[in-house]
Amino acid sequence: MITTQKITPFLWFNQEAEEAVNFYVSLFKDSKILSVSRYGDSGPGPKGSVMVVSFQLAGQKFTALNGGPHFKFTEAISLMVDCESQDEVDMLWSKLTANGGQESQCGWLKDRYGLSWQIVPTRFMQMMQDKDPKRTQRVMQAMMTMKKFDIARLEQAYAQA
Repeated sequence: MITTQKITPFLWFNQEAEEAVNFYVSLFKDSKILSVSRYGDSGPGPKGSVMVVSFQLAGQKFTALNGGPHFKFTEAISLMVDCESQDEVDMLWSKLTANGGQESQCGWLKDRYGLSWQIVPTRFMQMMQDKDPKRTQRVMQAMMTMKKFDIARLEQAYAQA
């Protein structure tokens, strides 16, 4: 049975959609470019330049548009990545902040295209679901002091008596 994705995130870029998509696809397993559409004679972009790229990241479909400089990304929307290990957190953090990306707080960053990401360890989400409010409060306090998540530090806060 073929299932379709009902909602697809749509990302507006100035003119770097293809470059950004190639970068994103290189970071995640089960990722690929599905199709590329180009502007024709009627524009509004230059004839032959990339208009829309449909792609998949970790099995999730996205669409990227080269729509011009009219709109910019903001932190009001971000892509959250569930990371199984500190190595995965470190790798994604390093690659997404490289070449002009910016670190923020609490696992948030902006990549060089201005798109916001949350690089979050699975273990953090598990700790935050604990029934003991003292544990979750300690984990939350530890998280508030971090830029990139440090699972070992979170585990220390979680385990304190």
